Amino acid sequence: MQALNATQVRNEWSTVVDSVIREKPRFIKRTRDRLLLSDVNVIENMLNAYNFTAIKYIEDDGTVTLGLNELDLAVNGENEQNAVNKLAQAILEYSEDYYNEFSLWYSAPNRKLHLPYVIKALIINDIDKIGELITCHPGEI
Repeated sequence: MQALNATQVRNEWSTVVDSVIREKPRFIKRTRDRLLLSDVNVIENMLNAYNFTAIKYIEDDGTVTLGLNELDLAVNGENEQNAVNKLAQAILEYSEDYYNEFSLWYSAPNRKLHLPYVIKALIINDIDKIGELITCHPGEI
């Protein structure tokens, strides 16, 4: 790996940031630590492969319950669109909580794999756009 030394990065911060924005992400090494400095747009493109999928259940009362596969979230709404909106809001709220309490959530074995979805939601940061990315599949009772 072609890593820049942390001291070099510190001494040439503006130049390094400019190269990250205009050229490519940079690996940085500090003693035993390894970091990746990247433009958010590059990260967003990397996360295109991560999709939000939900299982849809029609309840006896006609409401719609959506269970999100990737983040273990579930919501109930008056109809599918209402449930999608609620689920998008829940995704963003969960992502903010995860990020704010990162050391807690990322250290939990059953939550570690949530990180790409959390970062994707935080980058998008728009409930309507997150909702557009949710694909619903019919569930079986």
